[in-house]
Amino acid sequence: MTSNPTTVTAAFLFTVAVLVLGYSAFGFWTMLIFTSGFLGGFVLWLIFPTTPSFTAIRTPYFLALALFALHRIEEYSMGFFERLAEITGIVTPEAASWQVILLVLLSVGAWLLMPVLVSRGYSFGTYLAWTLFAAMGITELAHFIVFPWFTPEPFAYFPGMATVVLLAPVAWWGMWRLSKGA
Repeated sequence: MTSNPTTVTAAFLFTVAVLVLGYSAFGFWTMLIFTSGFLGGFVLWLIFPTTPSFTAIRTPYFLALALFALHRIEEYSMGFFERLAEITGIVTPEAASWQVILLVLLSVGAWLLMPVLVSRGYSFGTYLAWTLFAAMGITELAHFIVFPWFTPEPFAYFPGMATVVLLAPVAWWGMWRLSKGA
């Protein structure tokens, strides 16, 4: 287990903050999906207390970020949030709402800061790496495991599915590298 109680507490509070913002912006059901990435990343970080070099995760990190950007473009252009709103009954918040801005700053902003923290050997940076790879490798699987149940035809395309086929394996590679502390 990760030994520094201050870092564990900070990581736990960060996880809670992301989940609270996810709930505030998108409601309970969507927040549950966020949980697999952020709470899952937190738990994996505790289970695999390694200190990887950034060099060990650099390639999966940059590939995951690039594929995540492509994934977001697919979701946006194919109406993911409109479909999510139909399923949950929660109106998608405006991109400029305080909840969405804070959620993006905390999640994506932290993931962009992660290379510096990991390079300097900070355990919190490794926690952020776990949340990135868990979000991309576990959470995004909802496009195949959860969302197809809500399509007009059984297992029809759901916005975002196509890019997850590439994104998830890259994230699994990153999680494997993190677990080895390579």
